[in-house]
Amino acid sequence: MGRSFQRLSTTGVLLTANALRPMGGANPLSIPSFFAGWLTSELAPHLLALTGLGTAVHLTHSGLGDRRDRLALGMNAAAAVGLGGLIVQSQHSHRVLERALTDDLGDDYVARLDPAPDRTDLATPWRQIARPFTMKQEDVRRVADLDYWGDGHPRHRLDVYLPRRGGTGLPVLLQIHGGAWVIGRKDQQGLPLMTHLAARGWVCVAPNYRLSPRAHWPEHLIDLKRSLAWIRDNIASYGGDPDFVAVTGGSAGGHLAAMLALTPNQPNLQPGFEAADTTVQACIPHYGVYDLAATTGTRAAELRRDRFLARVVIRRDPRHDREVYEQASPLFLAGPDAPPFFVVHGRHDSLVPVAETRAFVERLRTVSTSPVVYAELPGAQHAFDVFPSIRSAHVVRAVERFLRWVHNRPPDSSP
Repeated sequence: MGRSFQRLSTTGVLLTANALRPMGGANPLSIPSFFAGWLTSELAPHLLALTGLGTAVHLTHSGLGDRRDRLALGMNAAAAVGLGGLIVQSQHSHRVLERALTDDLGDDYVARLDPAPDRTDLATPWRQIARPFTMKQEDVRRVADLDYWGDGHPRHRLDVYLPRRGGTGLPVLLQIHGGAWVIGRKDQQGLPLMTHLAARGWVCVAPNYRLSPRAHWPEHLIDLKRSLAWIRDNIASYGGDPDFVAVTGGSAGGHLAAMLALTPNQPNLQPGFEAADTTVQACIPHYGVYDLAATTGTRAAELRRDRFLARVVIRRDPRHDREVYEQASPLFLAGPDAPPFFVVHGRHDSLVPVAETRAFVERLRTVSTSPVVYAELPGAQHAFDVFPSIRSAHVVRAVERFLRWVHNRPPDSSP
């Protein structure tokens, strides 16, 4: 047991150290650092409990033991302190999110919410967090695998989440999965947000779309615009309001959500359904990619463009077709008619540099006449919202407050 305890202690302290100081940017270890840091950060309460339990069991059976055991106990103590710090960071997300909402929507924005948030809306849902991989809610019903294109293609299907009690005229959320434009499915991401909103009277739609390398840009966006056209034509039969559709997504899904919001009704992106209304009323991208042209100057963005996008997704030479990359970048498409945005990004994101998001938000705030809320979460990695955690729970509830504010405000109001 001694050697196993020592190995586990070493692993625990290394995982905690990586979560506190992850590798990022152009570092070749940024992807494994992301995976390890993401899980450690969002599961910090569970890992802290396991660390304490493992230490107690070892002390009960073996006492202090030899010098190596005492060193392992010291590493467990250090890991426990680090995990406690990660938990505090996650809890601090609530204050960061609320400050972002009040700064950009006004101190009295809560007064526009009907009903007003109660104590449970603002508290940490510990019972849900204790079971992070159980996301099913009894009061939410899912209608799966609806064909939104009518061509039978397996990637042209979507799921609808709606309150089991029913309703009519309910606001709609379109959730776009990420996965670097090459992987991912509609039932793998956004579930904490969709089930939370559906239980509270929203209709949520999660589509698949064609993936690279078989598909190349802008086929991903065309598919999603087609799913939005399907929502306009069909969502009323599921209780939704076709006149209020918000869009969200994470990573590549955040990029596609922003592109959907910033390219409404563009005929070249709606071949065969040019007359469809593809406007959205709000956009909430999480840890999105906003600069495919790599103009923000980070080495990570340049490597993503030259080694991945040019070879797999866009498949055009950025040296000769720079405009193609710019027209695929939300950073270059922000304009005065952009809908309200709530942009969320983690400060410790190993995969998408936070500097890219800061540049996008600055540009959007400069040109847009709609509110732009930005929350930069301390200690947060990429994909922090995939399953229920302290941080993701507060993000879900802040997004709900933002969406309710947008839904409740008069059409001609401004922040």
